[in-house]
Amino acid sequence: MNQLDAIKQFTTVVADTGDFKQLAQFKPQDATTNPSLILKAVQKPEYLPLLQQTVAEHKSDSLDLQMDHLLVRFGSEILSIIPGRVSTEVDARLSFDTNATIARARRIITLYQQAGIDTQRVLIKIASTWEGIQAAQVLEQEGIRTNLTLLFSFAQAVACGKAKVQLISPFVGRIYDWYKKTAGASWDEAAQAGANDPGVQSVKKIYNYYKQHGIATEVMGASFRNAGQITALAGCDLLTISPDLLAQLAGNQTDLHTALDAKSALLQSTPSVDLNEAQFRFALNEDAMATEKLAEGIRAFCKDAMLLDELLKA
Repeated sequence: MNQLDAIKQFTTVVADTGDFKQLAQFKPQDATTNPSLILKAVQKPEYLPLLQQTVAEHKSDSLDLQMDHLLVRFGSEILSIIPGRVSTEVDARLSFDTNATIARARRIITLYQQAGIDTQRVLIKIASTWEGIQAAQVLEQEGIRTNLTLLFSFAQAVACGKAKVQLISPFVGRIYDWYKKTAGASWDEAAQAGANDPGVQSVKKIYNYYKQHGIATEVMGASFRNAGQITALAGCDLLTISPDLLAQLAGNQTDLHTALDAKSALLQSTPSVDLNEAQFRFALNEDAMATEKLAEGIRAFCKDAMLLDELLKA
């Protein structure tokens, strides 16, 4: 059995791509997208007609509405291939505006409904800012399921659990990137691999905390840099993986065993944490890695959203 098939025995495998033509070969349950992945896809010749059709059909609409139509078009294509759910992201430029995020999420869901999609198969991705988490809490109460992304800290995970969001996406690879860059020449790749990887440790801490305290929010490790990070989180609720790494796992016959386990998590004891807004902001501020990577991630997604705007206008 290859490692991809082995992981599927105890973890839901999610494809992290906008390139839906690659999905069939890996047979993932779910799929995630973001502005960067959609931007990358629409610049490929095979996806250009989809962009052109969307613009032609909605040229009288505002640019932001055209973008949502494009995102929903990609999401609908993905849902025709996979059996599970797709995550579609709210414009990162709204990351600090709770009401605007709620309105945009509702519109995306309406567009999916108009496309004939069962909206229980759609997760709305929102940045894990305080404002984004509050928006997600409102949306969940309305029955709109959310995926809180750009999550780097335990404080963000605690707030998401309290808001009863459907799913969180801790960014393993970007956490790893920060610690490696900060360590510089002193970084020991072998010593910091596998279970010792700081990104892996962050996800494990969140996973164990959720299981110990009966928090139903799903944990989906994301943003992987290498296959070792993925195998070190085997057993996590979900793992969203790029096509390149899916291919690596599919080509590896090495034995694989579960690394995270809900029963084992229950044997540990971690005090319950409850953060109000001031405490959340202070905890995030005290975590230099999370503060920097959250800001950097929002900036990067905003940049790609603006580039997607330019493509739509062109």
